[in-house]
Amino acid sequence: MPIVQFTPFSSLVEPTFWHSLTNLKIDVLKLEDHALPVNATYSTGKSIVDRESGQEIGLGCTISLGADSFKSEQEGLSTSTTADSHSVTIHGLFKNYNTLEEFKAADKTALFNQLSQEIWESISSGSTTKLSKFLLITFADLKKYKYYYWFAFPAFVAKPPWEIVGDWESAEDVLGSDLLSRIHTLTSASTPPLPFFLVQNEPGKKVSIAPVEEYSKFFEGVPDEHRTIAFLDPSSSPSNPGWPLRNLLTYLHHHHPSTSKHRILCWRDSERQNGRWKSRFGVVSSSGAKEDGGVRPTSVGWEKNVQGKLGPRMADLGPMMDPKRLADQAIDLNLKLMRWRILPTLDLEKVSKTKCLLLGAGTLGCYVARGLLAWGIRKITFIDNSTVSFSNPVRQPLFEFEDCLNGGRPKAACAADRLRKVFPGVDAQGIQLQIPMPGHPIPPSPQIQAQTKKDVEKLEKLIDEHDVVFLLMDSRESRWLPTVLGAAKGKIVMNAALGFDTFLVMRHGARGDPPPLSMTTEGKAGTGTEYKKLGCYYCNDIVAPADSLTDRTLDQMCTVTRPGLAAIASATAVELLVSVLQHPLGVYAQPPPPTKQSGLSGGQDDERCSEKVIQAYENEGFDMLLKAFNEPGYLEKLTGLDKLYEEGEGVLDDVDWEVEDEDE
Repeated sequence: MPIVQFTPFSSLVEPTFWHSLTNLKIDVLKLEDHALPVNATYSTGKSIVDRESGQEIGLGCTISLGADSFKSEQEGLSTSTTADSHSVTIHGLFKNYNTLEEFKAADKTALFNQLSQEIWESISSGSTTKLSKFLLITFADLKKYKYYYWFAFPAFVAKPPWEIVGDWESAEDVLGSDLLSRIHTLTSASTPPLPFFLVQNEPGKKVSIAPVEEYSKFFEGVPDEHRTIAFLDPSSSPSNPGWPLRNLLTYLHHHHPSTSKHRILCWRDSERQNGRWKSRFGVVSSSGAKEDGGVRPTSVGWEKNVQGKLGPRMADLGPMMDPKRLADQAIDLNLKLMRWRILPTLDLEKVSKTKCLLLGAGTLGCYVARGLLAWGIRKITFIDNSTVSFSNPVRQPLFEFEDCLNGGRPKAACAADRLRKVFPGVDAQGIQLQIPMPGHPIPPSPQIQAQTKKDVEKLEKLIDEHDVVFLLMDSRESRWLPTVLGAAKGKIVMNAALGFDTFLVMRHGARGDPPPLSMTTEGKAGTGTEYKKLGCYYCNDIVAPADSLTDRTLDQMCTVTRPGLAAIASATAVELLVSVLQHPLGVYAQPPPPTKQSGLSGGQDDERCSEKVIQAYENEGFDMLLKAFNEPGYLEKLTGLDKLYEEGEGVLDDVDWEVEDEDE
């Protein structure tokens, strides 16, 4: 008699599975390589009809894995594989390696034997729940989106092999359409679906099914010709049943060795097609005593690759993916890799959702924008009123020579366009806007003052719409208005300024007290130290902002800076922002304690100047700002600096100066 030939399993891995593996590797596994559970499904064998030849073509004996294939309570993942009434969920063992070399050098025999032993122990215990377990080993090259993988479906080898009595036939021709219709009704009602089941069809009795584990009780007193062993068959071959039958026959021989023949129903009917049932029927027989004695048989089952050889396969998702999506994931990958070991508590989602307003699109603005982009921030708005000049592109990385021609492109819009070319996923905007400044009077023309008011209102609206304001302008006085607005609106304000070989990076303080935290966090609660409010760019200066550009030489009007210094200052400012975002107090975070070596200040106690200015703005609005722009001495009088000057002059008047003789 012919030996029974089984159609081996072949894997069908959806791209969504690899995306899930990517997230699992980055967010959960990291460098861990311990084995995890994984789920797959297989369903009844299917075939299609070739339109040209009219021939029926089988679709193979496949198991499928998708986005919901991972399930691990230990790792906090809660996913499950959904199966229909004729689709079976099977469980496997998944192991991912950190390098391709480790993947190649893995002890695959030991892993295969370990899983085979687990299946054998399940058979010995009388259970069929693990008959179709599988093994999946992988290496994920996340930078190139290439996934190396190898499946194994352990199945035991029968010695001597099972033989088919006659041939595999149409189940409808042998068992009849009515019996198959009844089986279809019973299996469809079974939840979850039974991958293996018994069928009893004695004449005069109701057709019934039962799990294979109930073999002895269910078939007690039932003649052999009315006993049928059925399994949900993923094969579509007319003469080769699917892979799950191998271990089912091993189970039957181990527990019922006296039965040498079995009537096998290869159930392939999720629905009736073209008026015919697709299931196959055959009688398998053992021609002699099979080896058992409680010893585990040898097993086979490694999947062959596309060349038909035993070896791993490779899935390359790069060509399938949207380049914009690739860039987005590549940026996230670098940040998540940082979190693996260096910054495990880094809240990347909080960083990425932060909306940044950059006042100034020059050297600092360009470098800060690139730094924010590298940290995963997706909303960046530039404000600038100048155009790209020929001296800019070599120092400002978002501009090119062509941007300087024909008078130069507006800097803000040009920087935003170039930022989108660097990374299309960023929401970048460029707005040309003149920021009014103290010491630069607004002409009394109603039209000009109306335009200035519109500019202020637009700046107010932009600051409202963003979480962080970067002050990156050339002059001191241009920082005054956004400083006042940022403080009044409770925004994080970051300041960066350049000298020749020095730079200043600072964050502005916030009004009021920090929100209450636990007794172990800093602030007023629990530390025994008073909260110290940080000052702003102007707090440590006794000179009010005024015109710093008129009657200045060229080197005084332009920031003359060593090349490369802007990149250092910008990176420092961006990392300072990220640190503030990570702190539980946010904008209220306290500075490090002062040290003699660092010269850091522990905070600014005197809120007199800033609070008076902010309250005047809140009470008077644009009228107060107009006074600050137009009236010399207004800010000094508002903040009390004029009295400080008077006191200083008075002290000098009381000094008794001694004039030494020239001879001495």
